[in-house]
Amino acid sequence: MASVSFPPGVPIAWLKAASLRKEIIFLKKSEMQMTDQDVKYLEDLQEEFDFRYKTMQGMEQNDKNNVAVKQEMLMLQEMLNTVDFRRKEVLSKLAQVIKEMEDLMKNTLVEELLEWKRRQQIACIGGPLHGGLDQLQNCFTLLAESLFQIRRQLEKLDEFLVKLTYEGDSIPLQRPHLLERVNFLLYSLFQSSLVVEKQPCMPTHPQRPLVLKTLIQFTVKLRLLIKLPELNYQIKVKATVDKNVSTISSRRFVLCGTHVKAMAMDESANGSLSVEFRHLQPKEMKSCAGNKGFEGPQMVTEELHSISFETQVCLYGLTIDLEVSSLPVVMISNVSQLPNAWASIIWYNLSTNEPQNLAFFNNPPAIPLNQLLEVLSWQFSSYIGRGLNADQLGMLAEKLTGQQVIYSDYQLSWSKFCKEHLPGKSFTFWVWLEAILELIKKHILPLWIDGCIMGFVSKEKQRVLLKDKAPGTFLLRFSESNLGGITFTWVYRSESGEEIYHSVEPYNKGRLTALPFADILRDYKVIVADNVPENPLKYLYPDIPKDKAFGKHYSSQPNEVLRPTEGGDKGYVPSVFIPVSKILSDSTDPPSPSDLLPMSPSVYAVLREHLSPTVMETALSSPYSESAD
Repeated sequence: MASVSFPPGVPIAWLKAASLRKEIIFLKKSEMQMTDQDVKYLEDLQEEFDFRYKTMQGMEQNDKNNVAVKQEMLMLQEMLNTVDFRRKEVLSKLAQVIKEMEDLMKNTLVEELLEWKRRQQIACIGGPLHGGLDQLQNCFTLLAESLFQIRRQLEKLDEFLVKLTYEGDSIPLQRPHLLERVNFLLYSLFQSSLVVEKQPCMPTHPQRPLVLKTLIQFTVKLRLLIKLPELNYQIKVKATVDKNVSTISSRRFVLCGTHVKAMAMDESANGSLSVEFRHLQPKEMKSCAGNKGFEGPQMVTEELHSISFETQVCLYGLTIDLEVSSLPVVMISNVSQLPNAWASIIWYNLSTNEPQNLAFFNNPPAIPLNQLLEVLSWQFSSYIGRGLNADQLGMLAEKLTGQQVIYSDYQLSWSKFCKEHLPGKSFTFWVWLEAILELIKKHILPLWIDGCIMGFVSKEKQRVLLKDKAPGTFLLRFSESNLGGITFTWVYRSESGEEIYHSVEPYNKGRLTALPFADILRDYKVIVADNVPENPLKYLYPDIPKDKAFGKHYSSQPNEVLRPTEGGDKGYVPSVFIPVSKILSDSTDPPSPSDLLPMSPSVYAVLREHLSPTVMETALSSPYSESAD
């Protein structure tokens, strides 16, 4: 599968941010140090001039006519020329430093911040863990400190005017413009420095950020990338929902809980000025107009909303208003809406890096299939610990497109992904895939992590894989017609040498709650033509002995028929689940609802004593035709 061009990974980002930090440090240590020295030299020079000038002014008129005084006058004129030259030189150097900082901000720092935000979007939908915010904080802080240092130098130059100014003086001509540029850069730097470090997320669904349920608490964390001790506990942040934003939804919300908090230095190694809201919950406001035109869970899950945060920084005579918004969130009122809401979050954050486009689903763009497939693999790696390989993704691609395509050339529509039913089915592709994710997470996770489950393989492909394999070779795959179902298919040979394939009725969450899947594979029996029960499963594809593949996942000893102890356990007789199937010749018979029959050991023992083996197995079995799902 072709690789996807997503933003650079964490190591590259760290290197770039580290390089930027070194550049700012070099600028601060070299040119800033030089301008400091120049300002200090200019201050000393001007003080000497001021002293000598005032000394000469204090002389008597007669003393001013002698040769020594005239020489002193020439010396003062020369010193004034030097002061003028030095003033122009300092202002020129300050202008150059300001320009270099402006270039760093516009061409590097802002770009790095945008790349971090894009990496955060990708991480929100299951992509690689993003990082680099500590490095960015170092860069922002160093740049802010440097700009404040320049500001102090410009203020120092203003003090020089009190003692000395003259016609053509460069300080009153150039200083106001330079100060305006510095203040503008500080405003811009601060306004960019407020970021949403952790996007809104319900603690109950940590792997599904940006989906919020009404009246359920969510958390969100903000950070100011400029870390200055003077700001500790001085910045109060207020959270609001859909502030001054026009949404496509007629639903309106308010935030309940603590929605104003102060930023504080955290206790991490690097430390940061941050605030975390942990007790916010959205509440829908009742409207007389109702929700006409927006009824139904499908439309609700396409509505995008915004959580905004605003504050004000007052520092060194500057007052700066700051505001930042979360990535768009989806508000749901029922947990059943979560899968489709999560699909909307995936599609938005994969499609665009716009921080706020709440009308996105008015006309959602198509997505390159190769990018979508990689994101689908992320859903498995982030949610259940193991991603998908190229073969598994190939099966998903065919299911999405109905054909074999070149991934990089195919554009998949939003409707095809999440709104249109699969051919001949009553559900969409995404609902089908989400049901599989839930099945794995809750019932067969260890088998998935160990790679025992091939999972995504079509009915046609499974025959190709099992062809020419040893009898009893089987593979595990997800049902294509049953939501959240898993089945196994095995191959054996008839007396004539013909290869025959059988698949069992898919196991869903209800049946897997009764008995672990690994135990089912171990104990599974079929009643063959001569009514002798046997386990047809010998080797996990391609050739791994079954007990070697699943042995560590067995939760109990093989089922044995035991007579109950007198009185049983607390008066109850233990039951045993016996997975039994009967292969019939007529393949058109409908499958029975279950092949797991609970039976107490005592009943089983009585049947063994009074019935022949053939009759007994028929009584125990759930006869249905084995048909490939």
